[in-house]
Amino acid sequence: MKKIGLFGGTFNPIHRGHLRVAKQVKQGFGLDQVILIPAALPPHKMPGGVVAAENRLQMILLAIEDTAGLGVSDVELKRTGLSYTIDTVQHFKNTLAGNAQIFLIMGLDAVLEIDSWKSYDKLLEKIAFIIVNRPLGGHSDNTGWKRLEKYLISRISPDYTFHAFQSCYRRPGCQPIHVCQIDALDVSSTRIREMIKKDRPIDRLVPPKVAQYIISKGLYS
Repeated sequence: MKKIGLFGGTFNPIHRGHLRVAKQVKQGFGLDQVILIPAALPPHKMPGGVVAAENRLQMILLAIEDTAGLGVSDVELKRTGLSYTIDTVQHFKNTLAGNAQIFLIMGLDAVLEIDSWKSYDKLLEKIAFIIVNRPLGGHSDNTGWKRLEKYLISRISPDYTFHAFQSCYRRPGCQPIHVCQIDALDVSSTRIREMIKKDRPIDRLVPPKVAQYIISKGLYS
């Protein structure tokens, strides 16, 4: 049985932090592949400041071209209208082999608003989650897991319980929500865009080919 991770985001632009998350989750959960999925029009983000879809897709292709086990899908870029995770998950369930095990990789901040997503209850039934904590001051924020537990119990269902052996939250009728502590980089796409506007180098924050592409296209300046 193949194990596939779906890692969605605006990737505006993709950076080394995204790549580290993908690689460490892939290794930590024994995934065969992590598929990066750039969003076209994320419902929770304003389109202003988001560069064209083809630019973000090309930057991802450049970032992962020498990394085995990482792939990219343009399924959301081809979809008209707003981009909903439930539709993307159903797409991969329909197109991947029937015995494939699929995981949805998300940051902690994103999952803490999942009750505002379209059909979030069905999403929790359809796919297992891998929740990655964001760094705080260069280190993973251990209090984040307490926020996650409080959120799940108070906003989603009081039936969620933590299973320490598998490091996941479970409730009847739903897929597990795994927690993943990684050695994350303290970097964000917002910071990178701000640095570009100030004409500061970004070579340490994005792969060299991505930096060259941004400069050649005049993105974010």
